[in-house]
Amino acid sequence: MTDQFAVSFIRWLKERHAAVFAVENEALRCLDSGDTPSYRQKMREKAEMLAALAQDAQALLAQLPDDLPGGMRSRAIADLSRFSASARNSLALDSVFYMSALCYPEDHKPGRPDDLMAWIARFEGGGA
Repeated sequence: MTDQFAVSFIRWLKERHAAVFAVENEALRCLDSGDTPSYRQKMREKAEMLAALAQDAQALLAQLPDDLPGGMRSRAIADLSRFSASARNSLALDSVFYMSALCYPEDHKPGRPDDLMAWIARFEGGGA
């Protein structure tokens, strides 16, 4: 994908992904040290970041060309809205388990990309 706005959007997505998973890694360090309240707080922070994803992306999505192949712009809006909706659900339920599972498929294996990173890669490759 060569459009300047698409490149900026992808860079923003990757930065947001890195920030979300940095918080998750902090949460896991808290859990490893036995600090359950901090683990819970960090998982909540992760969920809040993901819940804000679609809203935070709106300005960048508005700059993407309407003629991206395969309706990628409208699919990106819908897909990011789904990521955010799942995170909002985890917050509404106040479920740390649900928060910890955000962005992971049921059959996730260590070392494999999470759902958000896989989605970013598909978008970058032109097949969101």
